[in-house]
Amino acid sequence: MLSYRHAFHAGLHADAFKHLVLTLLVRSLLNKDKAFFYLDTHAGAGRYDLSSDMALKNREFETGIARLWGQGKVPAAVEDYLAAVRATNPADRLRWYPGSPRIVRHFLRPKDRMVLCELHPNEIKLLTSEFAGDGQVRVEQQDGYQSLKAHLPPLERRGLVHIDPSFERKDERRHLLAAVQDAYRRWATGIYAIWYPIQDRRATDDFLKRLERTGIRKILVAEFSILDRDESLRLTGSGMVIINPPWQLDEQLNTLLPWLWEKLSVEKQGGHRIEWLSGE
Repeated sequence: MLSYRHAFHAGLHADAFKHLVLTLLVRSLLNKDKAFFYLDTHAGAGRYDLSSDMALKNREFETGIARLWGQGKVPAAVEDYLAAVRATNPADRLRWYPGSPRIVRHFLRPKDRMVLCELHPNEIKLLTSEFAGDGQVRVEQQDGYQSLKAHLPPLERRGLVHIDPSFERKDERRHLLAAVQDAYRRWATGIYAIWYPIQDRRATDDFLKRLERTGIRKILVAEFSILDRDESLRLTGSGMVIINPPWQLDEQLNTLLPWLWEKLSVEKQGGHRIEWLSGE
């Protein structure tokens, strides 16, 4: 418990997929002048040094951001995502990878605010240091699922909740499902973006079926893999559940994911899909 350190995996293909989706969600919130709220329940360290021993151990960033860095012409949404990455690398050399908090912070207007929660004792120190003195960002050492109870509904009444647990616990999906149901009861109009790994297909499908049976409306699922599934339980891909997705997000992803798969897939393995679990 609490042994997971994202620095070993920062910038891998799952990050590129996840952060591209987050970029689309945040950009949709910017379409209206009214302020919005962002809650990150499992925020991590904020940014990660790709030259560190942890990052270089398996060099997982080479499956994701390293392949996208320095690309020529890219889709507009990918350019927005890469702009957030470049903002963390002012020397125009890929050394740092921004976590979800730093990606979202790049787009915040002065009127918007964010709350970042992290329980790991080492990660919370780094996260606190990363956003020290930033008046729009509040950092809390708190269990991610408890943070949903503490901060929802927000005063702004519009915004985005990002739930990205490490899935260290065998019963993580059960806790996640209960937390999402409770959060939705508190704030049914917010956007929820929930990341999950694709390792055990049976467990993933069971989680999605249970989510569908909750009766929550407007649930979109996007999945992205760079390798064919095998029996090793390694991370070949990941998914995002989006509750209350903005208008045309499914169409945007249907355009973007083939491009991303073309750039990141290994020998044309893996794939991508978009599915509505429930509509209106």
